[in-house]
Amino acid sequence: MTMGVGHSGDTHAGYDGHAEHGTSRPGASAASGTAGDASDVDVTSLAADPDRPADVRVELVARQDTVEVSGGHPIEGYTVNGMSPGPELRARQGDLVEVALVNESVADGATLHWHGIDVPNAADGVAGITQDAVPVGGRHVYRFEATDAGTYWYHSHQVSHEQVEGGLLGAIIIEPASPADTAAGLEATALLHVYGGQHTLNGRVADERVDASPGETVRVRVINTDQGTAAVWSAAPFRVLATDGHEVNEPTDVDGQRLLIPAGGRADVAVQAPPGGEAARLHVGGARSILIGDPEASVPPAARQPSETLDLLAYGTQTPLSFDPATPERSFDYVIARRFGLIDGRPGNFWTINGRMFPDVPMFHVSEGDVVVMRIVNDSGDVHPMHLHGHHIVVLSRDGVAASGSPWWVDSLDVHPGESYEIAFVADNPGIWSDHCHTLGHAVDGLVAHVMYEGVSTPFTINGAAGNRPE
Repeated sequence: MTMGVGHSGDTHAGYDGHAEHGTSRPGASAASGTAGDASDVDVTSLAADPDRPADVRVELVARQDTVEVSGGHPIEGYTVNGMSPGPELRARQGDLVEVALVNESVADGATLHWHGIDVPNAADGVAGITQDAVPVGGRHVYRFEATDAGTYWYHSHQVSHEQVEGGLLGAIIIEPASPADTAAGLEATALLHVYGGQHTLNGRVADERVDASPGETVRVRVINTDQGTAAVWSAAPFRVLATDGHEVNEPTDVDGQRLLIPAGGRADVAVQAPPGGEAARLHVGGARSILIGDPEASVPPAARQPSETLDLLAYGTQTPLSFDPATPERSFDYVIARRFGLIDGRPGNFWTINGRMFPDVPMFHVSEGDVVVMRIVNDSGDVHPMHLHGHHIVVLSRDGVAASGSPWWVDSLDVHPGESYEIAFVADNPGIWSDHCHTLGHAVDGLVAHVMYEGVSTPFTINGAAGNRPE
């Protein structure tokens, strides 16, 4: 198939390059060639140091199971170590993390993707690209260095639109190497997920309380594991400390505005316990709240969601980037639209990327060390939370307006209908990386592309004997 290849110096490269990318045909390879050229680097070799002993070692057992939703009703879904969300994993910046996934009973197979963590490609957990789905009775080991402190999550990337919605997921927190680097002493995780129509906070249909002394600041790590945008707001001022694991430079008070978090995205928010006899209420996701203060403090009434949204393009204070996006080696367009057609024999109104329909979609070629600029345009009628694996992107502009705040680093970016974003990243993590919409039903219907490093190939196939179905 003809793919979108960006050559050095190109601007918004089109389909003038060529690469094999059989991501829908049974038995087809997901990358260049069925097995790759002899000189190619195999994705399985792009791994953490095999001789380094692990600092954190965990076993996670995936089951197709009844999920007991505390405060609600059970659903048929998936558990990790007998619960959903699965166990919260913790590591310190610089640790070597080793996680063994055991598939006890997930019939379609399972994987684990470390959402937002820039792992080596072999550990990315995408069925058919970096590994085969782990069958029932199988085991797969993931190893990666916890390089960047921040708030992340893990989830299956095999039949992900079913397994993620059904609960095969959990939080992973990477603590800073020095505790002094944390902007707030106390912290709480707020993982949002909808189980069968039930809006939960950390797996419970209930609000959550965090004990804090008057004047004490709590860092609330909000993780949006759902398919749509989550709103965060409070009647009292709060601060946005980090987006998608990257600290905001000199955050200021947010007052009378809501923070919107894309599907798959995270934000760390600082809330101060009030001095009086009332707790602070931070609304997370619209249906649930975190209550912060003395456990005996009265609960304030719910505050109406503000209509004004915090613009992260202008939030915080500017600081120079470590690279120059004004002179990129590669420039690409990623234009999202839709039209009627067929995917795997299914008729429907499917998504297109640069006018092409899955599997005839762009393979964005880069070389290690390239500065890459991409213009994402949404010509469809839906919001798309775009998620690039293996890298964080910095937002340069929206609709032609340049960023004026702290560098806005994300791995999940909401692109609304009619919007265009210019983003940039450094190609510093070799591999084959998915670049897709994290409204996972959209990914099933074709909103998936890949960033592929020159000279990298994969032995894995989508569909085929292993039954790999990453979306």
